[in-house]
Amino acid sequence: MASPLLMNGRIGTDDPAMTRMVTTVHVSSIPTPAAKRSGRARPAGLARVAGTLLNVGDQDALVRGIVDDAVDGAGGTVFTLNLDHLVKLDESPAFRLAYDRARYVTADGTPIVWMARAAGAPLHRVTGADLVLPLCRAAAVHGLGVHLFGTSDAVLAVTADRLRALIPGLDVVGTEAPPYGFDPASPAAAEAAARIAASGARICFVALGAPKQELFSDQALAHAPGVTFVCIGAALDFIAGTQRRAPRILQATGLEWSWRLAHDPRRLARRYWLSGLFLARWTVRHAGGAAADLFRGIARDFRNPDRK
Repeated sequence: MASPLLMNGRIGTDDPAMTRMVTTVHVSSIPTPAAKRSGRARPAGLARVAGTLLNVGDQDALVRGIVDDAVDGAGGTVFTLNLDHLVKLDESPAFRLAYDRARYVTADGTPIVWMARAAGAPLHRVTGADLVLPLCRAAAVHGLGVHLFGTSDAVLAVTADRLRALIPGLDVVGTEAPPYGFDPASPAAAEAAARIAASGARICFVALGAPKQELFSDQALAHAPGVTFVCIGAALDFIAGTQRRAPRILQATGLEWSWRLAHDPRRLARRYWLSGLFLARWTVRHAGGAAADLFRGIARDFRNPDRK
C-alpha cells in the first residue's frame, strides 16, 4: 500500500475509542500553578475541560517544548485529549492520575477545541498523529534518538524504514511491539521501559490506544526519566500504510468520526453514540453563552476548514 504521508506533513489519526458517558463536564480558562514532573515545572494551564487541564496552545509550541526537554534530558509524558478520554477519565482513577501528572496535554478532538474556545481559551487542535513528523525532523536536527513502541513488529519495521527515508539523519534507536494482553502496570512493562531508556532514546512514540498508552507512559517514566513519551494512537499504522486517515476536510470540520465509523462500524458505533451524547449533555448544561460560543466556533471551522 502506498505511503499515506501528506504533502503538508500531516499523518495518522487520533484514537477516538469511546466507552461510557460521564455525568458532568465543565470548561473554563484557568491560570493554574505549575506541577512538578521529572524535576521540571509543568507548563501553566490554558484551559480546563471536564476537570482536565490543557496546557498546549498550538503544535509549534509543543514541538519546541518537547525538543527543549529532550535536549536537556528532562523526560515527561504527552497526552492528547478527546471526548473518549473524558469518558475514560471519569471511570478510571489511574487514568486520571496519569493525566494529572502529564507534562503536556493538548486538545486533540475537535469538540475539545470548540469547548475550550467557547470559554475564551484560544487553543488549536494538536493530535498525536500530527506530531510524529515534526518531532522526528527536530530529533534529526538535534541528534536525538527516537524509539517506536506499540502496534506490531511488521508495522514498526515499515514505519521505521519510511521515517528514515523521509528524514535523513533520523536515528530510530529502537522499536518494540508488546505482546497481546500487554499490561501497562506489569513487571513486563517496567522491563520494556528500561529497554527504552537503555536504547538511548530521548523521544518515544507510544501507539497502544487509550488508556493503555497513557498508563504505560506514566509508569514508564519512573524507569526512563530522561525520555519524553508521546502518545500517538494509530499514527504508526498510518505511516506504514496499514490504515488510512480521514480526508483533511473532515478532520478540520470535526467530521473525522464519520470516516472512521464508516470504515469500522461494529467497533465504533457505540463509542460515537456515547460521544454524541457527551457533547449534547455539555450543550444542555451550558445552554447560555458558552453553548452559543461553541456553535459559533463550529460554524467558523466549517466556513474555514484550513483554520486549525
